[in-house]
Amino acid sequence: MTQPSSPSPTATYRLQLQPDFPFAAAERAVPHLAELGVSHLHLSPVLESVPGSTHGYDVVDHTAVRAELGGERGLRQLAATARAHGLGLVVDLVPNHMAVPQPAGLNGPLWDVLRHGPASPYARWFDIDWDGGHDGRLLLPVLGGPLGDELPHFVVAAGDGVLRYHDHAFPLRPGTEELPLPRLLASQWYRLAWWRLARSELNYRRFFTISELIGVRVEDPEVFDATHRTVLRLVRDGVIDGLRIDHPDGLVDPGGYLARLHEGTGGRWTVVEKILTGDERLPASWACAGTTGYDALRHIDGLFVCPQGSGRLFSHYRDFVTPLADEGGDWEETVRRAAYEVVTHDLAAEVERLVRTAARISGRAPRPGDHAPWALRQALRELLVRLPVYRPYAADATRAATDAAMLGRAATGARGAFRVPEEARAVDLIHDLALGRCPDEPDGDGGHGDTPDAADRADRADFAARFAQTASALHAKSVEDTAFYRYPVLLSACEVGGDPGEPALGPDAFHAYCARVQRDWPTTGTVLSTHDTKRSADVRARIAVLSECPDRWRDVLGSMAEAAVCGVGSGVDGAGPADPMVSWLAWQTAFGLGAPAGGAGAERVAPAVLKAAREAGLRTSWTEPRADYEEAVTEFVHSGPCGPLGAPLAALDAELAPFVRANVLGAALLHLTMPGVPDLYQGSERLHTALVDPDNRAPARFRPELLAELDGGAAPLDLSAEKLRLTATALRLRRRRPEWFGAAASYEPVRAEGPAADHCVAFCRSGRVVTVLTRLSLRLVETGGWWDTGLRLPPGGPWRELLTGREVPGGALVGLSELLADAPVALFAAE
Repeated sequence: MTQPSSPSPTATYRLQLQPDFPFAAAERAVPHLAELGVSHLHLSPVLESVPGSTHGYDVVDHTAVRAELGGERGLRQLAATARAHGLGLVVDLVPNHMAVPQPAGLNGPLWDVLRHGPASPYARWFDIDWDGGHDGRLLLPVLGGPLGDELPHFVVAAGDGVLRYHDHAFPLRPGTEELPLPRLLASQWYRLAWWRLARSELNYRRFFTISELIGVRVEDPEVFDATHRTVLRLVRDGVIDGLRIDHPDGLVDPGGYLARLHEGTGGRWTVVEKILTGDERLPASWACAGTTGYDALRHIDGLFVCPQGSGRLFSHYRDFVTPLADEGGDWEETVRRAAYEVVTHDLAAEVERLVRTAARISGRAPRPGDHAPWALRQALRELLVRLPVYRPYAADATRAATDAAMLGRAATGARGAFRVPEEARAVDLIHDLALGRCPDEPDGDGGHGDTPDAADRADRADFAARFAQTASALHAKSVEDTAFYRYPVLLSACEVGGDPGEPALGPDAFHAYCARVQRDWPTTGTVLSTHDTKRSADVRARIAVLSECPDRWRDVLGSMAEAAVCGVGSGVDGAGPADPMVSWLAWQTAFGLGAPAGGAGAERVAPAVLKAAREAGLRTSWTEPRADYEEAVTEFVHSGPCGPLGAPLAALDAELAPFVRANVLGAALLHLTMPGVPDLYQGSERLHTALVDPDNRAPARFRPELLAELDGGAAPLDLSAEKLRLTATALRLRRRRPEWFGAAASYEPVRAEGPAADHCVAFCRSGRVVTVLTRLSLRLVETGGWWDTGLRLPPGGPWRELLTGREVPGGALVGLSELLADAPVALFAAE
């Protein structure tokens, strides 16, 4: 952990900037957000991006603040207004990639590279393998069909030195303007190609599998300086107070990057979008405050999943869907198959680059391994699919032992995929290179002479970096973007950083996590909803209740008999007569959204279900869409979950409303008072039901009049108002008493006593704040309620409950039926 040089935020509020919500709109929201109780606005990327972008991650110019948002003047005005209301600005930064825009001239540095090739001063900016085929040219997979079919659509504007293709424009290499079209195309520094060639032929690093985003080499000090100059100037000028770093796992050396950034910002508060899996820990050497908070999300959500009920829900899912083991019937098998598919198909170009590099290194070794390319390729795939985390960090000494053990276990499994033991030695080579080790070099320093040794060092460093970057892309695409959609047992568990195979976590695991965060990363970020969550926190809170009543969910679907299942037309090859998996997913999605019958709900649910089907890639996909199937799914959503057949969902919704309330308020209070800095996504201070993007990226809307009414003493009339009151109360306490929650604070579990103790989660911050909430409230009611279970508040006090004003003496054992008589949560303070 690195402590920031300036005070950490007490809470941040994420705003998705876009042309329909520019800096001026954010400025108008400042008084309300200041009143709400946050300390900083958290802005999505602000640098110049592709026109019309609703997210800003497709940066085209690092030197300018985005004009569509109001430019630098608008950003400075927003900062000034925020400062006048006691707020600072945290900005999202995208160091890993830039856009390959349409037209390409929007990205000035890339345009220069396309015109001048490796001789361009900007060639060092981009992660391009000029030796990766295509006669030393950069592959641009932008054509709608094979080159020969698209030739009539090219237009040469010789006077402008530009080649046009529909809305695309590309610079012509000087001196080639008058050549015949075939020779002209062959003479450029780029090769225009059919978009389907990207997966196997691409020779530049991209963001995951998105060819429209090209990797940037921020590990080069000159590139770092050029791409960060504007942002660091705004930090020095006091416009920006903190940073969120997007996708650090795409970088060659995240630790080195953060150290350079820390020096450049003077140590401002910085969090990184690092997704931790299982027991993985953030590298202790990283110069940052912590993660953006998906690890906190996992630990909060897990508390509201019943372990026994989720197991029974899986049984009902298996009976309803009858999936194959590797198509949603078993989590680990589903992940493994998805990983093989992605590494073999979607990331074929990335794997081939690694194969070429490994072959060069092996060929120079004192004892060449005679590894055939197929063996290196298989060794790479088998190692990559067995990594349980996003990536190793070969350059980080603090992770060396952990990564070596992890890769050692993966290598053991990978060797078993080879029939001939001698050929399995390719695994040993890939294993050593992934760890940055020198294979077969007794003296540890090559000994091949100056030139080969230098080439070896460069290739080994390149391999370790590319292996890690490819591993990160593989994990994201195979788990988050594929397996999550093939295993829809409990959709609330299919979230970034989550583990659908083990969705439930108990209070002890939560308390251990919080104690560790307070000790190691006390000012890390925490989140419940983001622009990237597949379902907002309140949608997940609703769905999680199903783990407490799996039989009711079975009965709801069973009451509709065959109508509960989406039928797909026979015109879809191989699709079969029905798709129970997408049906299960659609019904849960509609329940989670609380979608009313009729068009409004269907217009949101149908796109989310179609996106899930395409991501799953079992019956349709983004690259091979099946029109008949997708039409059938859309019609099913309109007539089923969001149509006349959806009445049983409404009845279930009414039955479960009290327990949904407990989950919504409980998760919110945990997020706002646990260790770390809570980041609220726009609108989530109230009831916020949103599905996967673009549903969750609509322009922000605020209700300042509702907050004013509650502050005036009005009682909350619904769950949304109740959540707003709770949120404002906790945020204002954090802002008023930052020392109770910050780096010097403490965290202590408070244990309930009695037969229903496991249904209570409580903890004390710095001896002055006590959080109390109910978990698995439906099961609690079904087993008779709290009975004589009580909670002994810490000594001191008196303790005042901030939502009701009631007081409880310190050290008193209070029955939870009394303590939580008015609400499933309570927030006490001893001021």
